[in-house]
Amino acid sequence: MAFTYILYSAQLDKHYVGASQDELEQRIRRHNAHHKGFTGRANDWVVLMYAEPFETFELALQREREIKSWKSRKRIESLYTKR
Repeated sequence: MAFTYILYSAQLDKHYVGASQDELEQRIRRHNAHHKGFTGRANDWVVLMYAEPFETFELALQREREIKSWKSRKRIESLYTKR
């Protein structure tokens, strides 16, 4: 099982779209750990703003790329505010 997910950081007021084969809770812990990269700039990432399961990691990556291509905050937010 794989997931496409959206995180949110209030500190940065930014979303992060990603894909993972890991458990989502484990993945969030790694995002909130101090590291190099975009999510390493904050440690308040909230997961499960949105999570979509897929049979394969390749399908999750395709969905991640699709969402990232939107480049629209409102459109990304519409994924989790309509629920």
